[in-house]
Amino acid sequence: MSQEIAIVALTQRQSPNAEQVVQGDLVLSAEERLRSRYRCQTEDGIELLLDLPRGTVLQEGDLLTTATADWRVRVRAKAEPVLSVEAASPLDLLRMAYHLGNRHVPVEVTLTALKLSPDPVLREMLEHLGAAIAESNEPFYPETGAYRAHA
Repeated sequence: MSQEIAIVALTQRQSPNAEQVVQGDLVLSAEERLRSRYRCQTEDGIELLLDLPRGTVLQEGDLLTTATADWRVRVRAKAEPVLSVEAASPLDLLRMAYHLGNRHVPVEVTLTALKLSPDPVLREMLEHLGAAIAESNEPFYPETGAYRAHA
């Protein structure tokens, strides 16, 4: 006799609240934080179904709950491979941002660097433009775009 495993359906997003008790953490990559409907697991192996409104962009610390808010998880950003790109001047960095944007590459923008997922072709282009590039494994927070910023 097989036993059916219940899957928790998370349909609501709430703002971060460090005081809120949660049933688990959901560690997601940058790409996964942009998806609104799929199956996944908490760190403890609990099966979840995300069924969020289309266009939802999840951020570090967001709370996801069931429709009745009787069960919730906290979103955590997963460490993933990232290239950190620096330039000799702000103008050079701006040029690099232009070329990455022209290729529709997801980019995290900071005051002194651009961050992106590793790609050998893009790395070669950026080095040709004079970039200093460092590799790391860290949470990645690319810009969500002007039309998704407040989704």
